[in-house]
Amino acid sequence: MPSDAQPDQPTHLAHNTIDLHTHSTASDGLYPPEELVRLAHDAGLTTIALVDHDTTGGLDAASAAGERLGVTVIPGIEVNTDLPNKQGEAHVLGYYLEYERPAFQAVLRTLREARARRGERMVERLRAQGLNITWERVRALAQGAVGRPHVARALIEQGYASDVSDAFARYLAPGKPAYIPRYKLAPADAVRLIKSARGVPVLAHPAGITELRGRVLPELVMAGLQGLECYYGQYDTETVAGLLRLADGYGLIPTGGSDYHGPNMHPTPLGGRYVPESSLDRLRRTGEFNHKLPAPEFTLPGPAGEEHDMTKRPDPV
Repeated sequence: MPSDAQPDQPTHLAHNTIDLHTHSTASDGLYPPEELVRLAHDAGLTTIALVDHDTTGGLDAASAAGERLGVTVIPGIEVNTDLPNKQGEAHVLGYYLEYERPAFQAVLRTLREARARRGERMVERLRAQGLNITWERVRALAQGAVGRPHVARALIEQGYASDVSDAFARYLAPGKPAYIPRYKLAPADAVRLIKSARGVPVLAHPAGITELRGRVLPELVMAGLQGLECYYGQYDTETVAGLLRLADGYGLIPTGGSDYHGPNMHPTPLGGRYVPESSLDRLRRTGEFNHKLPAPEFTLPGPAGEEHDMTKRPDPV
């Protein structure tokens, strides 16, 4: 096993200088990009990746703040996708993107519009049940791309839930009263989308993915996957070690990070998951290699059926 595939985890967080999984208010994080970078600097981090959901809208501000504070900001994204046969979700991270490519941004715009319409329909369902939640307030809380956490925060404000987890459990999770399915993008499509911007695609927080070893990972490697998020959040040593063996078997880069969104969103603090320098070095070198290759074209598949078309408005009642 290569040296970067060791599950050693320093217990002192000051030893860690890398966090490859952070979010800002450009998607569902609680801090603006500039503030996130300042917090990273204060935590002793020298390199972070900003991987907001389906948007690169925070990257310019984060990069500018990073230049001022001496923090390297890797341009990234997290694309939400769904596994077939209702087997759950799989998220794909992209690093070192050429994110200003017009075709890439056009696809992201479509995904964000679908996400916003999904959020609006959730609010409609909540209001139909008598809850005093407004779409205007949800958009104000989002300050960018709208997601379920912003609807959750509106519910918390009105006293309908105690925290984000409670809001999901009561109203927003699959099978709950306000849940709306999202645009059904397949994981392999997300890999190809990221490669179209010459980015490095990495499967995020993979430990809980159904059929990861038997089907999902082999298919994604065939589609162009280049990394596996092994050093993630609260994963224990045994889980990390197993994922490192899996990454090594497929020649994937073992990446990692906190999945930091802000206080009371995820249990791991900013910079709270150790990521070895060797992983960052492999990720960087792979990004440099990808940028030497022609960028493949990508066509966004249509929604998988009428029920999943989040851009359509319901017929007037």
